[in-house]
Amino acid sequence: MAKIGSRKTFGSLRVKAPLALQGQRIGVMGGSFNPPHDGHRIVAETAVKRLRLDQLWWLVTPGNPLKANGGLPPLADRMAATRRYARGPRMKVTSFERELGTPYTAATLAFLKRRYSGVRFVWVMGADNLASFDRWQHWRSIARTMPIAVVDRPGWRLKALASPAAAALASCRQPESEAASLATRQAPAWVFLTTRLSDLSSTKLRDGKR
Repeated sequence: MAKIGSRKTFGSLRVKAPLALQGQRIGVMGGSFNPPHDGHRIVAETAVKRLRLDQLWWLVTPGNPLKANGGLPPLADRMAATRRYARGPRMKVTSFERELGTPYTAATLAFLKRRYSGVRFVWVMGADNLASFDRWQHWRSIARTMPIAVVDRPGWRLKALASPAAAALASCRQPESEAASLATRQAPAWVFLTTRLSDLSSTKLRDGKR
């Protein structure tokens, strides 16, 4: 397996991630948020409530390795837009991947586990991401690094649950009724959360603007 990140980068104080206290439950939801919308907010709020999180970090990424990023708005603009949806004291908006110097989730999560050894992290993503999860770099390593919460998105439930990644991780899936304990479970472990749905998507919003 290829190396994920370096000890020097992981220990660097220039990587300014939010404050996290030992024993806290923290969800991490990454994306380009171009633009953020109510669908993202629903995913975040569902995760906080159902997983009983102390914090939910909206990780605004420099770019998506699986998408063309030529027309991506500046990071500062996307962070400002994201703050309008990340409402409440438990929601934190961060862009520490810029200092970390990687666009890959596997490296980001490895950094978090190394820096915050006493924190219980959960990776949070929408069902649309589970559908293509097997295309992510080191996706199996991601699943072994921290538990994963997959939140339903309109039109994606069946595709997500029939995806190669879902099949590969089927034995690690936890009942939705036990979602509150996900943060305390040893990875690999994941849960699929049903919730109210919003048919908004960043792609639709960009197309409408054009």
